Amino acid sequence: MNRSIPLLPTIALTLIALLGGRAAMAEPLQVFAAASLGGVLETIAARWNEQGGAPVSLSHAGSSALARQIQQGAPADLFISANTAWMDALAASGDIQPDSRRALLANTLVLVAHGRAAPPLTITPGFDLASRLGDGMLAMAMVDAVPAGIYGKQALTRLGVWPSVRERVAQTDNVRAALALVARGEAPLGVVYASDALAEPQVAVIGRFPADSHDPILYPVALTTRSDHPQARAFLDYLGSESTLDAFRRAGFEIAR
Repeated sequence: MNRSIPLLPTIALTLIALLGGRAAMAEPLQVFAAASLGGVLETIAARWNEQGGAPVSLSHAGSSALARQIQQGAPADLFISANTAWMDALAASGDIQPDSRRALLANTLVLVAHGRAAPPLTITPGFDLASRLGDGMLAMAMVDAVPAGIYGKQALTRLGVWPSVRERVAQTDNVRAALALVARGEAPLGVVYASDALAEPQVAVIGRFPADSHDPILYPVALTTRSDHPQARAFLDYLGSESTLDAFRRAGFEIAR
């Protein structure tokens, strides 16, 4: 995958005005994006619209659910996945434009606890996660389908901890739902992305998973083959502009290299 050099936002929006016209400006862009992008993507989409771009309709869910919807004909213009596997699946089924695909963001995996004063836990091979859970459950996105859950299961397995906690996992449809369980105190601990933890004041990061304990966490983006919106590619380029990447950095994401 190759992240192309983005157009400057002002140039992109000038082209929009010339090519799209008023009718296109009124037609919303349909963007399907991983749940972990909630919040920051709304801010970016609002700024794009304020600068003259078309309205953006955002659909957030687990990457697996979104990819399946696109394969079933959902009218998405862009897809941002939280792993490469689901983008690969859409490429294999012919549902994305191959030349538009690029790596956009990266992330890290953390262990969070309810409350800001929770003591830290060093994450090393064989660390005693089960004891720290006590009688509670470990909140995770679905471990066999949703990227955050897949990464989390990989990490716990490689660290030799998965057998001791696999019967005590509360699985959710997406990573933000897992985060919410911990924030509400319904689960004492959860495995989420660092960007999720930054967005939730009711949790504390008590440990960070080693980068080599799971596959690299990458967010690829691509246009779908069904997209005919005249501003879709300009918005794709806007996502890679420096001001937009700065917004992602402030939200706790890393930039894919």
